[in-house]
Amino acid sequence: MGVRALLSKPFAAYVHRQNQIWIEHSAEAQQAIFHKIISKAKDTKFGQDHHFASIKTHSDYVKAVPVRDYEGLASYFNRVKQGEPNVLWPGKPLYLAKTSGTTSGTKYIPISSDSISNHINGARDALLAYIHETGNSAFLDGKLIFLSGSPELEEVGGIKTGRLSGIANHHVPGYLRTTQLPSYRTNCIEDWETKLDQIIEETIDQNMTLISGIPPWVQMYFDKLTRQTGKQIKDIFPNFKLFVYGGVNFEPYRKKLFESIGRQVDSIETFPASEGFFAYQNSQTDPGLLLLLNSGIFYEFIPTSEYFSENPTRLTIDQVETGVNYALVISSNAGLWSYSIGDTVKFVSVKPYKLVVSGRIKHYISAFGEHVIGEEVEKAMKAAMQKFKEVELIEFTVAPYVSQDQGASYHEWLVEFSQKPHTPDAFAEELDRQLRKLNSYYDDLITGNILKRLKLTSLPKGSFQKYMKSQGKLGGQNKVPRLSNDRKLADGLLEVSREG
Repeated sequence: MGVRALLSKPFAAYVHRQNQIWIEHSAEAQQAIFHKIISKAKDTKFGQDHHFASIKTHSDYVKAVPVRDYEGLASYFNRVKQGEPNVLWPGKPLYLAKTSGTTSGTKYIPISSDSISNHINGARDALLAYIHETGNSAFLDGKLIFLSGSPELEEVGGIKTGRLSGIANHHVPGYLRTTQLPSYRTNCIEDWETKLDQIIEETIDQNMTLISGIPPWVQMYFDKLTRQTGKQIKDIFPNFKLFVYGGVNFEPYRKKLFESIGRQVDSIETFPASEGFFAYQNSQTDPGLLLLLNSGIFYEFIPTSEYFSENPTRLTIDQVETGVNYALVISSNAGLWSYSIGDTVKFVSVKPYKLVVSGRIKHYISAFGEHVIGEEVEKAMKAAMQKFKEVELIEFTVAPYVSQDQGASYHEWLVEFSQKPHTPDAFAEELDRQLRKLNSYYDDLITGNILKRLKLTSLPKGSFQKYMKSQGKLGGQNKVPRLSNDRKLADGLLEVSREG
């Protein structure tokens, strides 16, 4: 066992003991963060505009600070981008994380000198929790690959600006630098296909032990390795032990990914975003993600059924219940205030507080009043694939088709298979049946002949990749929306698929 693997075990035990303190006193930890960030930001422009000096309780805060998304805070973000200090947080941000948001176009999210540790320590603690639980630390002695965006940073308003994964690259601990792949030079390549070729060249003969990235892009990496060598990943990287992922639901990709590997490997799910590192899977026996409640972020939770109402209920951590979908709202030491990140979560435990990411608040289909969310279409797909075991999935999305004729409208599922169902019509029928079980509104629309059964459209291989490339969103941390309430994505996919 190497030095890194050996020393990581006592450090993992120490971090575990420290984390248990706030895990067992979650409400108190959140209250302490609330008062600390309000106090520190009271003299900023935002703090003065919203009377932070007078805020004593969460109730005061709710009255003073409305829930906003990026557009709602744009006037403040624009001042930060122009280099003005003391706008949302004291001084200037350490970085601006540039992200092509799925609902807001390009966003510039501040990361302060106070908040950077949330991003770095969250990722670190996910690995340490795994080491502490399993005792497996040998992966630290091999090569570690992080499929990420470019670490090259530009300046906006005198502030270093880049993709979050690129920013994080500058904070990789020194003891991991010698084992990190790909190289800095390769990571700086912007074109994903060119970058992928270079990543393969640098890693194909290395002792890869940990691979991290968004599942569809990791799958592209695996597919290209297999085409080049004729081997499964387990034979190319026999010591590959741990897969770390986040950003999308893993379930639609799980079967094909592990078949590409050729055996099961341990995996850790994380919940990172430009706005913060929120949660990670801290046990191999429990898929729930531990919410980080002592990491500079104060959380509020809005029941999704109330999200678009004028005065939605805003709950604190001690008020949440299991099994309820909530929109996640954060206030943080990066200077984000009652900021709706757009994700929805559902708690699976409150002792400790563990959740799953259930979808996006603006990614839904309700063209006919059905209120279908991402979690439901993913569960329907998973259930259908369990019955049609030959099916292997690359990617899919769902969109409404609105007809003027009674009973002629439907949901269209645009699916790219690596292995198609033997009987596509039966597979579509099973998908429809599963979604009707999950969503009573959808079932009522089918029963009432308002909608007809979903349409399954099988796309040629490479369609999603071609579409994402056409939008300048190929690779890195970019994700395909699971569902839309309009036809923009669906029509774009159909267009590129017709182009051959």
